[in-house]
Amino acid sequence: SEYGTSCDSPAVIIFYRSLAIGTKAGYKLFSLSSVEQLDQVHGSNEIPDVYIVERLFSSSLVVVVSHTKPRQMNVYHFKKGTEICNYSYSSNILSIRLNRQRLLVCLEEAIYIHNIKDMKLLKTILDIPANPTGLCALSINHSNSYVAYPGSLTTGEIVLYDGHSLKTVCTIAAHEGTLAAITFNASGSKLASASEKGTVIRVFSVPDGQKLYEFRRGMKRYVTISSLVFSMDSQFLCASSNTETVHIFKLEHLTNSRPEEPSTWTGYMGKMFMAASNYLPTQVSDMMNQDRAFATGRLNFSGQRNICSLSTIQKLPRLLVASSNGHLYIYNLDPQDGGECVLIKTHSLISSGTTEENRENDLRPSLPQSYAATVARPSTSSASTVPGYSEDGGALRGEVIPEHEFATGPVCLDDENEFPPIILCRGSQKGKTKQS
Repeated sequence: SEYGTSCDSPAVIIFYRSLAIGTKAGYKLFSLSSVEQLDQVHGSNEIPDVYIVERLFSSSLVVVVSHTKPRQMNVYHFKKGTEICNYSYSSNILSIRLNRQRLLVCLEEAIYIHNIKDMKLLKTILDIPANPTGLCALSINHSNSYVAYPGSLTTGEIVLYDGHSLKTVCTIAAHEGTLAAITFNASGSKLASASEKGTVIRVFSVPDGQKLYEFRRGMKRYVTISSLVFSMDSQFLCASSNTETVHIFKLEHLTNSRPEEPSTWTGYMGKMFMAASNYLPTQVSDMMNQDRAFATGRLNFSGQRNICSLSTIQKLPRLLVASSNGHLYIYNLDPQDGGECVLIKTHSLISSGTTEENRENDLRPSLPQSYAATVARPSTSSASTVPGYSEDGGALRGEVIPEHEFATGPVCLDDENEFPPIILCRGSQKGKTKQS
């Protein structure tokens, strides 16, 4: 989950137990090993006014965009102090998404898809409606690499795109109003969405786009959904907004079997009530069948942008909320009974200077080195190699890139030794694209 902000407030990204924050001074990367401990993994003041900072899981690959050069993407290996590459685009970069196989750059009227192994541009999607917020999603499971983005300016249509075959899979009529948030679960088998009204959240199956769940966040007022995220096991879905309440929904197992005849008067009336809903107008019937929040988290503020995440810390499920005031709030979540989550810890993301700055920063070389030299590691297996690319921003002619096997199983978040090498490159994405 992430949000980008103006220069005056920080841009924060949470990925389960990893956090990144961009500020006027630069950016910082954190990890949460325990509720009490917020470790600063890395910090940089080399680029000011950072409004996008995306880390590739727990690896040392980080992508940064600054307000000083909003059309330029910089990719770094922060452990080795090396800039991997930078690319310039035709307009401001609004969002970036990445997994171990693909890197997406979203502009208002185009989406660029790069192969993360060599940063070669694979596709430019141009036939998209204006997307001023840069709303898009990429499955973190690189074995499917599905992409989702808005398909309409006036309705909540979602385009599901295959990042492997580089073809459109389907379109999903998700909402009547325009989209405000979309996100995949960890395996890329489910897609959740919310409209600008913020009252209803829906979950669809991937890749066929069938509706699986429908949740109602509220009825009294429209809100702005700022964050939507699944838990790692896909049992819960969390939504935060500009209100003081964070909602957590439970994805119960669906069943087609008919329930047994109710044995109590209450059960009988409930059955009759649900049967009567079949004869009511569709909007009323849908509202009666929508599930409510399983749990909630109460914030001591409203009106501020914030993002949420569901993570397991010290073997217990937690709700994490980071706000634009630069604070991280940690809540306990009861996975059995739900209810109101209990706030147990607050961390400052701006003033936190960590006493143990992680030894990762000590690994930087004293002298600048080329990325090809610093990232090259002797192979312990009989991995095959492929010739380096020599065009479209790929590898330099004659270089050899190790062929990495991409896991087809569960996503591994601690992948410091797994992220693919990217050769040193410079590029401009103007006029040298494979267009759709």
